[in-house]
Amino acid sequence: MSAVIGWGLALVAVVAGWLLYGWRGVLLAVTVTVFWLLLQFTRALRAMRQAGQAPVGHVGSAVMLNARLRRGLTLLQVIQMTRSLGERASAEGEEPERWRWTDGGGSTVTLELQRGRLQHWTLWRPQPPEAQAGEASAGGTEPAAAGSAADDAAAAGSGDRSR
Repeated sequence: MSAVIGWGLALVAVVAGWLLYGWRGVLLAVTVTVFWLLLQFTRALRAMRQAGQAPVGHVGSAVMLNARLRRGLTLLQVIQMTRSLGERASAEGEEPERWRWTDGGGSTVTLELQRGRLQHWTLWRPQPPEAQAGEASAGGTEPAAAGSAADDAAAAGSGDRSR
């Protein structure tokens, strides 16, 4: 929820409280608003405490993070997903902000945030060592054994299954 909508609802609650119940209604509206703010603050602290215990910029799987991302997420929501603080990939104060998370296999996800909201992200995966070796030795063609596992699986799957 945007801050304007949240504060607008709080103001409506205070006015409605005054009109319906007088000073007791205002007191109730202010109490509910303060409780809501404390819940938001606690949520942010819990996310930061959890992220502070993990290595900076590390995520379990960059591919899974990439699958869970969607436009409009806040940085706090991304930090809750990754359970770690991202590595800043842009200069401080620069728009768009860029943050990077890397997994154990070397894959990275780079996020671009505009005005605190996720707008664009990029997944980068390193080439497997077999593909790099095949390109170097065969002049850019695939190794001969690359398709044999799929061919063997297709041949095994064409057996009689009428039992």
